[in-house]
Amino acid sequence: MDGRDQERFLTERARSQTAQTGSAARLGSVPVGPVRFSAARPFLPLMAGLGMSNGSAELPGYGALDASPVRLLQPLWDVVRAREGLLQSPFFPVLFSGATYTAFCLPFVVLDVVGARAPALRKYKIHPNFYPSAGQLLLCLLHTLYQHVVFILPVTALRWHWGPPSWPAAAPGLGELLSHVTACLLLFDAEFFVWHVLHHKVPWLYQTFHKVHHKNTAPFALATQYLSVWELSFLGFFSSLNPTLLGCHPLTTMIFNVVNIWLSVEDHCGYDFPWSTHRLVPGGWYGGVSHHDLHHRKINCNYAPYFTHWDKLLGTLNSGNAPTPGPWN
Repeated sequence: MDGRDQERFLTERARSQTAQTGSAARLGSVPVGPVRFSAARPFLPLMAGLGMSNGSAELPGYGALDASPVRLLQPLWDVVRAREGLLQSPFFPVLFSGATYTAFCLPFVVLDVVGARAPALRKYKIHPNFYPSAGQLLLCLLHTLYQHVVFILPVTALRWHWGPPSWPAAAPGLGELLSHVTACLLLFDAEFFVWHVLHHKVPWLYQTFHKVHHKNTAPFALATQYLSVWELSFLGFFSSLNPTLLGCHPLTTMIFNVVNIWLSVEDHCGYDFPWSTHRLVPGGWYGGVSHHDLHHRKINCNYAPYFTHWDKLLGTLNSGNAPTPGPWN
């Protein structure tokens, strides 16, 4: 081998070693002669399942990770992404929230309609002698529809105009989703607690913006979003802000919104079932329908929408019973 051949051989070997080392650094692999052992690969499914990976990142080898059976939410996310054209429509947020809200309200509307003729259901009714009339149900439904079309739709269309959201190929890890949804609920609970206290303690704020929601002292499901535009705007702002602050995956954001809408409807449904959320969460940390119903009756207690720790700290927690007032002020 002459000098030129030897120089060419050394150059090619150096290039090969550089490429092999770079690949090992990216994939967590250790080169051993002609065979590579992936040191990180056994831990990647576990990390993904615990939400320790970035679901929105397009990383080398991430396609194989997405196919891992540990990434339980990937099939669900694939179904959602298959309708990406609909999801990126400026109409989707309004349609999604409106349809979810109506679907959650509908079972309680049916109970309100048939409950007067079904004595077995009355033991679960917080106000057993009150059932909303057809006029009250229709008024609340039209009020919600009007606000979504006239106010919420333009805001979502403007947000879409700034640029439709990007949709990562990979689903979030299950642990990531659960922790982010819980964090979003805790943040929303704290934010609305502060907003709610201010709008009860400052008379002008209460009379101008919040009193409309207290028109009914015996809540029912469709009265959940019987709100002023001001209040509805803040609720929407808090619901959008928290997933953004936490960098939530789009699927996590959707599930948080579904859970948030369900909990708000349940708070106002007027029924206290054995499977109600406050009966499933141990330690009395979740107030639920009984606490919020008491807020509508007394208005000076139980300001937090879901959890009880803020009212405990402020001394505004009330778990007692009060005489049933008339359904409307």
